[in-house]
Amino acid sequence: MAADKQTFDDVDWNQITGESDRELSPNFLIVAAGTAVILLVAAFDYFFVTGTYDKAIGMNFGNQYTPTFDVIGWGYDVTQLDWLFAFSLLLFGAYLILPLYQNPRMSSYYWREMKRNRPAMVSLGWLIFIFVMGVLGPIVISAPRADLVVQYQPPLLMEIDRVYPIQCVGPVVDGACQGTLQYPLGTTGDGKDIFTIIVYGMQISMKIGFIATLIVITIGTAVGTVAAYAGGLVDEVLMRYVDVQQSFPTFILYLLVLYIWGASLFLFIVLFGLFAWEGTARYVRSNALAKTEEEYIKAVQLSGASTYRIIRAHIVPNTASSIITDITLLVPAFILAEAQFAFLGLGDSTIPSWGVLIAAGRSDLAFAPWITLAPGMFLFLTILAFNFLGDALLDALNPEADAESE
Repeated sequence: MAADKQTFDDVDWNQITGESDRELSPNFLIVAAGTAVILLVAAFDYFFVTGTYDKAIGMNFGNQYTPTFDVIGWGYDVTQLDWLFAFSLLLFGAYLILPLYQNPRMSSYYWREMKRNRPAMVSLGWLIFIFVMGVLGPIVISAPRADLVVQYQPPLLMEIDRVYPIQCVGPVVDGACQGTLQYPLGTTGDGKDIFTIIVYGMQISMKIGFIATLIVITIGTAVGTVAAYAGGLVDEVLMRYVDVQQSFPTFILYLLVLYIWGASLFLFIVLFGLFAWEGTARYVRSNALAKTEEEYIKAVQLSGASTYRIIRAHIVPNTASSIITDITLLVPAFILAEAQFAFLGLGDSTIPSWGVLIAAGRSDLAFAPWITLAPGMFLFLTILAFNFLGDALLDALNPEADAESE
């Protein structure tokens, strides 16, 4: 899938021999430098910040709680999941976004194809909005806090009978409290601002999507490509293990973990990341099998390139279209799974996620339906956006598109 229109005779085989194996790509250097920065800041947090409280796992390290960056006046406490989220963003940026800049001709072609699909463009805009709000929102907006005095405040342009709130923040018209801009999406039964919870829920959804998907894509791609390229006994052993793990009920394992350690977003992400890659491995393997029979792979083998080089530089990049489209299916699946567990009361009730908010409002649907409807609408639109975007990417990254872009 070369975008430079190189023929077999034009290829510089010195670039795919052992010498090029020792070269470090800009993408790898960016990941290495970014990882070093993350580790240094995490070490500073661990060794020099007194009493860091990890909200992700509910543990207090030290005798006094201090936000991670309080020493520089920021006051934002970075948790264990935040470090993983930062690392996942680094990897996605280096190996998903940066290649688009490095291959402008192919990127411009894909962009033209994407622009033809209006639902996909609207979906892309919505997901960018969710991402930006999820990353920056919790930094500038204080965490949601309970305040029973302002419980059951209606959203803007809606109203609720005066008997439910303790006091009305907005005007009272015909015995009903009116919504105000102070709480544009209303409040919950314990007085938490729904808009604030939804903004924090965006970050929770992004963490679930990015971290769990990174784990799945890493393991699934490695297993799928190795099985396809090695073949024989290696392929048989790996695929039989995939069958065994796929038959194991992850839900039962999650209930066991829930019983032993309690509900935790960190455990949810790690558990489902480690036990949900079987479908990805099979999907990648089926695409990689077709690539291993291509003439350019045989030419690379004859050139003396190492197995690692062939898999990393040829098999994986040429199955990237299947990996990217699989990401658009995995992310909404994980977000929806967290919401389902939270609705069933099996999620981490201490985090401000959309699923927790939906579950919190199910008993108040008769008189305060916005508590459930607001996060439910955000969840529905986000999952729908991923589906539209996935369909558009599948159309843009097909083999005919690749051939036309060369």
